[in-house]
Amino acid sequence: MYLRRKIDAYLAEWKNNAQRKPLVVKGCRQVGKTESILHFARENYESVVEINFVRDEKYKKIIVDGYDVDSIIKNISRIDPTKRFVPQKTLLFFDEITEFPEIATALKFFRIDGRYDVICSGSMLGVNYKRIESNSVGNKTDYTMFSMDFEEFLWAKGYGEDTVADMLAHMREMRPFNELEMDIYHTLFLDYVILGGMPAVVKGYVEKGTFEGSLEAQRQLIADYKEDIRKYAEGLDQARVINVFNSIAPQLAKENKKFQIAKVAPGARFRDYRGCAEWLADAGIVNACYCLGYPELPLGGNCDTDKFKLYFADTGLLVALLDEEAGEDLRANRNLGVYKGALYENIVAEALAKSGYSLYYYTREDSTLEEDFFIRSAETLIPVEVKATGGKAKSLRTLIDSNKYADVQYGFKLSHGNVGYSDGIFTFPYFCAFLLKRFVKSFSFEKRKENA
Repeated sequence: MYLRRKIDAYLAEWKNNAQRKPLVVKGCRQVGKTESILHFARENYESVVEINFVRDEKYKKIIVDGYDVDSIIKNISRIDPTKRFVPQKTLLFFDEITEFPEIATALKFFRIDGRYDVICSGSMLGVNYKRIESNSVGNKTDYTMFSMDFEEFLWAKGYGEDTVADMLAHMREMRPFNELEMDIYHTLFLDYVILGGMPAVVKGYVEKGTFEGSLEAQRQLIADYKEDIRKYAEGLDQARVINVFNSIAPQLAKENKKFQIAKVAPGARFRDYRGCAEWLADAGIVNACYCLGYPELPLGGNCDTDKFKLYFADTGLLVALLDEEAGEDLRANRNLGVYKGALYENIVAEALAKSGYSLYYYTREDSTLEEDFFIRSAETLIPVEVKATGGKAKSLRTLIDSNKYADVQYGFKLSHGNVGYSDGIFTFPYFCAFLLKRFVKSFSFEKRKENA
């Protein structure tokens, strides 16, 4: 059973581009890179030459005679004479190139030669990418793959493009979902929150119709990530990186979700842990959300990189790290308990990151104003508030109403409630978070005010 992924359409576009360069697919462990690439390759090429540098270390010798295409092809054929190289009909798939970054030097020669298409992939590329980049700058195209977002989850459950288009139409038209739609989408979304988006976990859920085996798969993934930290965190104290990793879930459960190094370990100091959070973010394991100095544009040059919140890049990892009782209550009774705020905030951070947004938040020094996230349109700064419970969005209202924040015209509130609008605040259900970027792209607040 192959689960449709967004990379499928990207790979088709890449192949149809006559000027295509070798492609490097980045993404953390188990997000489905290899499966998606091979699925595409088998449907589009007469011959597929797959080389995995972890499984088959002998292929690390294919550059012994140089990086030119003929020498590499000749040496691959010496190792395995059954591999076929048909010009214009062959894809070379170099997998796990983190183990052999030297192969990136050959991408220039494959691009110039043009007889064979090349795709490279590997886990943990983010923390080893400088070497690969320096070896292949200007001669490749990059694509970052994530675990499944809610749209891909809906595809896995059998919902099509029309469902997503209708959800977006509800948002654009400010048309509330009916009771049946709300019930169905909330149920599906909570299942997605519990499972996360790792394709192996989702596939098991779709095939069995239950959560059987999902927790074990999530916990194995966590164990694999910790092993990756021990293997790849060069130049850092691996124990400290793991301490930061282990501290994310309990810190997210607190009301103040700013990540505090002092709570990672007894006597922990910021200077000792500098770089640990960045390493986890570069590895694709977490999403870092940085504190704005002030709610104004531009975002990138207006943040304090020493103040941040950390969210798991896949909410399923957070669920797997909950204490035993909370995890069982969540699966059996759909009770999010004390982790409600952490789970919903993490899933929104995940949706925004997968949509291509960098993550920012704001806390005023006197703590009288706090906003969960900020995104932007071409002209405006848009605050995004995540409400785990009912109640008014006080900080959101202050940002919109006060003349101190000139870049803010309107904001979004994500909650358990329905679609709605009131005085500059657009309310959407949590399950619409993955559509915010598409909504913003086709939306003009000025036109809405004119038509009101």
